[in-house]
Amino acid sequence: MATLGEAARAVLLTADPHAKRRAARGLARAWRRGELAHRCDVAMPDRPARPARPELLAPAQMPRRRKGGSERGRIAMLHALAHIEFVAIDLAVDLVGRFGGEFPRGFVDDWIGVAADEAMHFALLDRRLRQLGSFYGDLPAHAGLWEAAEATRDDALARLAIVPMVLEARGLDVTPATVDRFRAAGDEVSAKILSRIYNDEIRHVRAGTVWFGQKCDELGFNAVETWHALVKSRFRGALKPPFNDSARARAGLTQEYYAVIAS
Repeated sequence: MATLGEAARAVLLTADPHAKRRAARGLARAWRRGELAHRCDVAMPDRPARPARPELLAPAQMPRRRKGGSERGRIAMLHALAHIEFVAIDLAVDLVGRFGGEFPRGFVDDWIGVAADEAMHFALLDRRLRQLGSFYGDLPAHAGLWEAAEATRDDALARLAIVPMVLEARGLDVTPATVDRFRAAGDEVSAKILSRIYNDEIRHVRAGTVWFGQKCDELGFNAVETWHALVKSRFRGALKPPFNDSARARAGLTQEYYAVIAS
């Protein structure tokens, strides 16, 4: 029987975006059917395979996106979001393949489900780009989105603290305003896609918060204090308001976590 680790590594080493999307959903099906042994017995790659396009640029080199409701600006925003979802497939799969053996099956259930969600989000955004005359890879993309994975590859608690509880939680803060901008521009199709992604991301942040708390309890750590320490030591950016307190609360990420150390 193939193992969870082998299957996760295969997804990470798939470069083509649509092949990776299909591989992630195939991983989820195989796990649900009991076709994968719960063993993480192979090393995950330091960096996942990437397609030739989009061109990946350092943050300072990224072209500035125009504000407003022009179609060109909306395409640029959708492309940036598609890239985030594409990288998010690998972040979820790497979490499973790298750390899944340290947790019970419920952890794997949750994070393989997240990977399948991210694959679906990517598909929705790429389809919308094509409807607008573009596609994923048509524009440059941010090269730094994998940095959080590299900074936390040695510690499951650090990975949970930074990726779902900082980076995905930031998406909860900014997405409602983005939805409003698309609606104001008359692009209800894109607004509905982003609203669907937003609701799924609340569940993803909640999965991170729940498993972070459970692991802290298992180790006898105070969850809030441990999160503060890990964010200060492993996250290069700053936690900046405004925060979507209601969405964060729905995800179990209460203000005691982030309000104290926000800049």
